[in-house]
Amino acid sequence: LVSYKIGFHFNTNVIFLVDCCLFRLSVCNLSERSCDALSSVLSSQSSSLKELDLSNNHLQDSGVKLLSAGLKSPHCELVALRLSGCLITEEGCASLASALSSNPSYLRELDLSYNHPGDSGVKLLSAGLEDPHWRLETLRYEEAAATDHQSGRGGRAGNLFSVPLSAWLIRP
Repeated sequence: LVSYKIGFHFNTNVIFLVDCCLFRLSVCNLSERSCDALSSVLSSQSSSLKELDLSNNHLQDSGVKLLSAGLKSPHCELVALRLSGCLITEEGCASLASALSSNPSYLRELDLSYNHPGDSGVKLLSAGLEDPHWRLETLRYEEAAATDHQSGRGGRAGNLFSVPLSAWLIRP
């Protein structure tokens, strides 16, 4: 896999990177505008991007909404999306859930740790673990208190463990 670090020239360089399998763009000062360019890459017919790490950028809900447009594309074959520490709330989670409902075939890992998804945001996305059309297997998120929930998918029970600082929701 190839990893790229792109800073302020992100918008001018992103179109040349559609042949990459992995973008590591953590802590690159990306913002909402960068998400529009990334959305184009995700929806490109020639994109082979499988993993995208946008952690610790100020994308916010508005950026995630733009990114979600690319995730909805039938050309998007992203398997892992890391959005840890991107200032995402319930609104951003709703955009992601909508995108995953439109194109449920590929995404298996979603990292939303160190964000503020709220209970409804987590419920929207964890519902995908029970949907037979979604491929989502792992949902990471931050939660303030420890809880333990049971969820089933096709007769199989799964566990939701929520612990301080990070939590993993994993389908067995």
